[in-house]
Amino acid sequence: MKMFSVAHKTVFVVDHCPYMAESSRQQVECDVLTKSRAQGVIPLAPVSKSLWTCAVECSMEYYRIQSFISFNEHISDMNNATDVFCNSQINYIVSDSEFHILNSWRREDQTTHELMATLAAVGPPNPREDPECCSILHGLVAAVESLCKITELQREKRTALMDTAERVANRGRIICLTNAKSDTHVRMLEDCIQETILEQNKLAAGSDRLMAVQQCDLVLVHIYPQGEDTLVSDRPKKEISPLLTSEVHSVRAGRHLASKLNILVQQHFDLASTTITNIPMKEEQHANTSANYDVELLHHRDAHLEFFKSGESLCSLHVHPACIVRCVCVVGDLHMAGTSTRENGLKETITLKWCTPRTNSIELHYCTGAYRISPTDVNSRPSSCLTNFLLNGRSVLLEQPRKSGSKVISHMLSSHGGEIFLHVLNSNRSTLEDPPSISEGCGGRVTDYRITDFGEFMRENRLTPVSEASHNPSGKLPIERAKAQLERHTRYWPMIISQTTIFNMQAVVPLANLIVKETLTEEDVLTCQKTIYNLVDMERKNDPLPISTVGSRGKGPKRDEQYRIMWNELETLVKTHAAATDRHQRVLDCIIACRSKPPEEEERKKRGRKREDREDRMEKNGSKETEDKSWQESEKLKGLLEKDNPETEVIKDSPDSPEPLNKKPRLITEEAPPPERAKGPVTLLSMWTSRITAANSRKHQEFFGRASSVNSKFELYQHLKDESGMDIHENGKTSR
Repeated sequence: MKMFSVAHKTVFVVDHCPYMAESSRQQVECDVLTKSRAQGVIPLAPVSKSLWTCAVECSMEYYRIQSFISFNEHISDMNNATDVFCNSQINYIVSDSEFHILNSWRREDQTTHELMATLAAVGPPNPREDPECCSILHGLVAAVESLCKITELQREKRTALMDTAERVANRGRIICLTNAKSDTHVRMLEDCIQETILEQNKLAAGSDRLMAVQQCDLVLVHIYPQGEDTLVSDRPKKEISPLLTSEVHSVRAGRHLASKLNILVQQHFDLASTTITNIPMKEEQHANTSANYDVELLHHRDAHLEFFKSGESLCSLHVHPACIVRCVCVVGDLHMAGTSTRENGLKETITLKWCTPRTNSIELHYCTGAYRISPTDVNSRPSSCLTNFLLNGRSVLLEQPRKSGSKVISHMLSSHGGEIFLHVLNSNRSTLEDPPSISEGCGGRVTDYRITDFGEFMRENRLTPVSEASHNPSGKLPIERAKAQLERHTRYWPMIISQTTIFNMQAVVPLANLIVKETLTEEDVLTCQKTIYNLVDMERKNDPLPISTVGSRGKGPKRDEQYRIMWNELETLVKTHAAATDRHQRVLDCIIACRSKPPEEEERKKRGRKREDREDRMEKNGSKETEDKSWQESEKLKGLLEKDNPETEVIKDSPDSPEPLNKKPRLITEEAPPPERAKGPVTLLSMWTSRITAANSRKHQEFFGRASSVNSKFELYQHLKDESGMDIHENGKTSR
């Protein structure tokens, strides 16, 4: 982790040689009073600025924007894994026959007033000076030497860190404004800077007042007059060596150079542009009328992050009328790319609309960020009016222009302590409101999160302060140990209750708590093995498991399928930690050994599965079989009723087949006469009784007593009187 980015140090090297006194050939009208000018008055002739004047004005505009939007806070650069201090400082050097350093790295010298006064003392380049004695190389060498000097902030950090002073990096940027001769001349300048960096690093190795340059970005801007062809070609950023990268921009002097420096300052300090449209202002010449103006502001790019968080894309926003912006939204990387026809250069901006009614500063708004702003054209009348309006204590709400739907107020302009800030208003749900339901989260309508387990997880991984005396220098840092523990605990940690089985079982808690440890003792291994044997015993007893049935039909998976899911999940948990130590591997081996069942156990499992399937089928088909039986009986009865001649109905018993045990042998008798048909309507019961009687009569001989009975009574011992001459009555008495 290193501190200080390339933006911390910026060295401007401006060419002051005689060829910089050449005209830029961009005409500037001085006489603008064409209508009110009296007759006979000769208008003033237009003038043109020199290359030197254009370079000084554009570089000072770069300096002004940087000083307006100065970042003193500590920022973490996650892409480069560096800690960045963005308190940027600029060193200004003029080069002719020798170099002239106009300011230093001290904080009191970082003011535009002092620098402008020093530039006025330098004056314009002398066109009559010998060009052979002047060179931009003097300033480039001085720029490398200036980068090796330690700033006040770097000295403070090095003193505070002491033993870890190497974390304080020394990186910077050199911006050279010159008129190069050719591409070969550019390569010569790059070689000179590379050699100077190597020499200065050798000197800084044995000095406490100098720091070796670890990275240097060279931005060479070739300036040439309008109407001429450039002799230097553009080139994107290229790595010359591990210490030096270089890029070349060939730009025409005048407004083109101003636009290029405006784009560079946005790239170097991660700035973005916002255009405020429909600003009502009274006309200066006609006080009773008003017109709408636009003002472009520069600020840090983070002020636009809310557009992406709320799902808005730049394509849905109106773009500045003078720009044609092509926006690219990259998922995961908040990136904006724009192409503009204005000034023939890249331009990106987001348009926000002036919102009425305005608010006072006493009103409170829920803001998620505040960023300093700087007008792009600070001297224009619309920018001046807007600045004065805000400095007087007024606040302006800004809304996103939309083609349809209600307006969304996303930003606010307000001043604090004499500085103007762009406030980002929260257009989504406020954190001060009631929290949303957990079913409204990113996972959809999920309600079975392991909230209680997650609270316990946070308590186990809570960070606490550690004194330096208790830290072992030979071991890991406390923060590294904490990160390692957090990594082990989250290798396998399901978030939803329905997606896990073992974390819902109290029997697995001892193993789950021990397996995430960095090292295991023999007692821990025995505890884990005991837990596994308990699970095996549960499976042998066929105990139920807490399997979730959310989203499934019926009772869920079968019992053996439940245990298979449980063993697979337990093995997955232990496998993620098996490579830590041999004892972790022993726990995994125990699980694998217990999962391999003997053949008799597998056979018993198969029988159990068949029995469960049969019971499930019976339970599932119970109602259906009942319906089938009732239907079959009704069909039989219907078929019997449809028979016209019951005499044709005979029971077919094969004579060759053995008689059933519970069936009497069939007797050959005279066929019984057919039952007489009842006249009139016949009930279903009588029809069924008649049929059964006819069928039974053909099966066996009718009982004699039933056929010869009188009044349903049959007299016993009828032949006794004839044999013995005695008459026996019912009461047992005899008579003769």
